[in-house]
Amino acid sequence: MGDSAATTTTTTTKATPPTLPVAGRRNVLITSALPYVNNVPHLGNIIGCVLSADVFARYCRLRGYNAIYICGTDEYGTATETKAMEENCSPKEICDKYHAIHKEVYKWFDISFDEFGRTSSPAQTEVCQAIFHKLMGNNWLSENTMQQLYCDTCQRFLADRLVEGTCPTPGCNYESARGDQCEKCGKLLNPTELIDPKCKVCRNTPRIRDTDHLFLELPLLREKLEKYISEMSVAGEGLKPRCITRDLKWGVPVPHEKYKDKVFYVWFDAPIGYISITACYTPDWEKWWKNPDMVELYQFMGKDNVPFHTVMFPSTLLGTGEKWTMMKTISVTEYLNYEAGKFSKSKGIGVFGNDAKDTKIPTEVWRYYLLTNRPEVSDTLFTWADLQAKLNSELLSNLGNFINRVLSFIAKPAGAGYDSTIPDAPNAESHQLTKTLAENVCKLVDQYLDAMEKVVKLKQGLKTAMSISSEGNGYLQESQFWKLYKEDPSSCAIVMKTSLGLVYLLACLLEPFMPSFSNEVMRQLNLSPEEHLSFSGEKGDIDKAKRPWDFLPSGHRIGKPEPLFKELKDEEVEFFRQKFAGSQAERVLKAEADAKKVAEQLKTTKISEGNSKKEKTKPAGSAKTKAAEAEVTVSRLDIRVGLIKKAQKHPDADSLYVEEIDVGEESTRTVVSGLVKYISLEEMQNRKVCVLCNLKPVAMRGIKSHAMVLAASNDDHTKVELVEPPASAVVGERVTFPGYSGEPDSVLNAKSKVWEKVQADLRTNADLVASYKDVPFTTSAGVCKVSSIADGEVR
Repeated sequence: MGDSAATTTTTTTKATPPTLPVAGRRNVLITSALPYVNNVPHLGNIIGCVLSADVFARYCRLRGYNAIYICGTDEYGTATETKAMEENCSPKEICDKYHAIHKEVYKWFDISFDEFGRTSSPAQTEVCQAIFHKLMGNNWLSENTMQQLYCDTCQRFLADRLVEGTCPTPGCNYESARGDQCEKCGKLLNPTELIDPKCKVCRNTPRIRDTDHLFLELPLLREKLEKYISEMSVAGEGLKPRCITRDLKWGVPVPHEKYKDKVFYVWFDAPIGYISITACYTPDWEKWWKNPDMVELYQFMGKDNVPFHTVMFPSTLLGTGEKWTMMKTISVTEYLNYEAGKFSKSKGIGVFGNDAKDTKIPTEVWRYYLLTNRPEVSDTLFTWADLQAKLNSELLSNLGNFINRVLSFIAKPAGAGYDSTIPDAPNAESHQLTKTLAENVCKLVDQYLDAMEKVVKLKQGLKTAMSISSEGNGYLQESQFWKLYKEDPSSCAIVMKTSLGLVYLLACLLEPFMPSFSNEVMRQLNLSPEEHLSFSGEKGDIDKAKRPWDFLPSGHRIGKPEPLFKELKDEEVEFFRQKFAGSQAERVLKAEADAKKVAEQLKTTKISEGNSKKEKTKPAGSAKTKAAEAEVTVSRLDIRVGLIKKAQKHPDADSLYVEEIDVGEESTRTVVSGLVKYISLEEMQNRKVCVLCNLKPVAMRGIKSHAMVLAASNDDHTKVELVEPPASAVVGERVTFPGYSGEPDSVLNAKSKVWEKVQADLRTNADLVASYKDVPFTTSAGVCKVSSIADGEVR
């Protein structure tokens, strides 16, 4: 159904009977725009609607709603015929080939369709023709002679997609507009409206010829349509008769003697695919599609599909005079762009579904990244550096770190932990820190539910769920559970049982977004996902969020904790950026050229080995190795989010403060800073700061400093301000720099002057963001900033 009609597929499970609407329950019918079957779906297609619809479907099931998710491949029409000509096979063979590819891609992306079908099925012909007969019987169709482009070279009428030309819309002038719609401005077109049209097959200029067709009389349906959609929805284009037949062979045959050699236009029959695919799912399909009083219809699509779903499809259903389930909510996405340009199936630009699988980056990471980048309001941009930053900072440092810290501590043997057994935690509600946490989490859960119920706020729902993880990290650090274990065992038990409840809650709330992640967390909790992944109001799950310590029972034994995410390194990012540069065709040519180059090198190597026996091989550690060792970047610094627990004046130096700073370790670090002249003692208390933790400790006027607080100064050093992480940043998390990864040095080598070399590139920018070579200091909660010093030196 158009280029951005992403689709997804999960293998249908036939072991259980089909889900049908139930009186008294909330019944939700979910569709994703049907992906066209002439190519492999790219990431823009996938987030465009299929993945988004899957998130909502999973959310509905999580809440206990009676929901089904329907999708399939859109197989009829010109694009299929064209692709078949390119590959020298029949349209059916093309459809069989690409349907299987789509199905495999969506399966890998964990898309949970209840039915993933095809529009070339017998059910499609039956339902489509039945609707046609109703429209004809109700006099909503008219016959008309229209002028259509005919190619004398190909000896055929040219369907819309076989014609390209310049868009006639004022101000657009896009030179590759299709005959049915301009990809740039989105305006619906007729092929004869194009300026300088060309046949896509032979590139010759076609001529106009008369041909008879059937039209859906949208103007006559205006009154019915306006009862369904607002005046604004219709006013954009106005209503005019729309042709519903085409001079093609591959499509649903028109059951009319005069038009028996024609087929239905793909935009007439494709949306009917939702209905026919449901008919393949259950013979009782009318209980879903002709039941508007009991069923809510939610439809997900890219922005180029909107006119067909808000005018054509509803008009078709209304014209039958039958009581159809009509769309209640439409969720539309803009475009996801790729690095410097636009994803394009026809041009092979971007990362495609099978490419994502080949990277070995896990499914849950791809889902997370696409959903945090979901183009809900405006176009968004995919970049490899951004994918790396979100994986390393948000999934690894925030979410994965929190869950692993909790489970690992519980799993420690008695005397150091709880021997994998959840402790009892009586009177948790009277523990003030825990009570505050529960109040904050309860608010976030309400925000999550509000965002998800509104559908179009899926990205906000994900962000809110991740905020619960940030709350959990902050709670762990503030509680100092490692000290409580010995000093206050009952409080420690409360903190750990509550934290385990948050781990369970996160697994539930994030299941719609990252199902494989949630299943793995459940495995580590030693719980069955089928039985325990739920967030139903009827079961009391929402009320438990007010008391997170009650989610899991005391005495339950957890499974074996394991890391949930793996760091994506700089060299991997650069490899992928190079690998997926250009178009697919260009990549193939590059791969062939590289292979040829390697083969030539191998031949040369064999010859040189035979003639150079006296040559000594260079020792490993030659120029290249030394250059690598000499490379100095910010990744070698261990900068962390710290919390000043206490600050006081240095007893022997008027210009120095002595701070005790929590940097996520078992004990605080003593740090000496020369900030007395610039920042008051009161301002230094309980403040989050950026702390450089791997400088060699040095004594300052008799007190050894074990780290350095980072601050920015203006040009004449008359003003100094602390570099501050966001308020919700996790204490102890490493500050990262997108595009620069790697483990920090244990201690910076003073002789090599690593700190001095890196510090030369640390500055604040015009937006007051602390940066290294224009790359921001980044935490899981956002970037680090100063109050007012722009273009200042950071040290």
